[in-house]
Amino acid sequence: MTRASSCVIEVDSLESMRGGAPLMEQDTSLRPERILDLSQRLSSVAGAKIGEIARVNRAAKMLSINALIVAARAGEAGKGFAIVAEEFKKISTEIDVVAGALESQVRADLDELSAIGGAILGHMRGQRLADLALNAIEIVDRNLYERTCDVRWWATDSAVVACLADGDTGATRYASDRLGVILDAYTVYLDLWICDAKGRVVANGRPNRYSGVVGQSVADAKWFRDGMRTATGDDFVACDIEKSRALGDAPVATYATAIREGGQAKGKVLGVLGVHFDWRPQAQAVVDGVRLTPEERERSRVMLLDQTGRVLAASDNKGVLTEVFPLDVSGGSMGSYADGDMTIGYALTPGYETYAGLGWYGCLVQNKQVPVVSSVAA
Repeated sequence: MTRASSCVIEVDSLESMRGGAPLMEQDTSLRPERILDLSQRLSSVAGAKIGEIARVNRAAKMLSINALIVAARAGEAGKGFAIVAEEFKKISTEIDVVAGALESQVRADLDELSAIGGAILGHMRGQRLADLALNAIEIVDRNLYERTCDVRWWATDSAVVACLADGDTGATRYASDRLGVILDAYTVYLDLWICDAKGRVVANGRPNRYSGVVGQSVADAKWFRDGMRTATGDDFVACDIEKSRALGDAPVATYATAIREGGQAKGKVLGVLGVHFDWRPQAQAVVDGVRLTPEERERSRVMLLDQTGRVLAASDNKGVLTEVFPLDVSGGSMGSYADGDMTIGYALTPGYETYAGLGWYGCLVQNKQVPVVSSVAA
């Protein structure tokens, strides 16, 4: 349960994640991956040109050997020419040595450059993925903070309070109508439930869609029990994502607080208001809205995880509420690490205002990009 002194609703647009791509994403020539592309291209060019030098030198050496043979056949007349041919042969041998040393040194330097570039690129990629993960979980935090404001506000609505205080059919019907009006404006909810002190649902906002809700007992539900124990009207209960059978097995995030006599913060507890947030479309919008280039999106998976690693939402729609992702958070509340050909970036929920969060994580898994090496003509 969490205490809050005030509620200020702040809308966070997904456009902050979908907005215009930065310069590095717009101009592929400025991508960090170009470091490795260029070093690989340079290695290819250097190897090709050193090979060309060796080929030309082999041809020159063969000419010098042929010249020595011709000079030997010419006898005394060919001695001068033999000296020149011998010197040319020595020079060719020296060129072979220099070319070999050059290839060895250039190869070593380029290998080191590639290693350094790979390390820098890995760090940059990991940091970017962690930043995107943080951005995603922050949007979730702000969204869910607003839900905590909603439930505390609506629990003080006169129609909601009168539904339990008066207990007559007219008050119950009016409260249900009132909840329906709220749901028409707040479309992120599946339903709103008014429960009496014994845990029986006495009214809901969508009786036509969820006709079997009224009369059900939620006395054993954690959100109801904790809601009954809230100390004041400033307290609320936030639950992890669970499927609700009464709401068509839809995954919901339920928020609750006590309904109090007179709508007063310290009034007598009459029952509990439970609001059921429609998790799937809202969460999917967050993971789909993470700003990635089309090429990155093809090899990336964006997820929201609970404190146990259970997948709450995924950009590929796989494993939602069934898969437990083995996230390694030994690096702290925010970080990145490599796992084979994958880079994984993550960030723990920082919370927002009076909503401390539930220990959830934003997480991005990105497969290694396959380098494209330009062919070099000999």
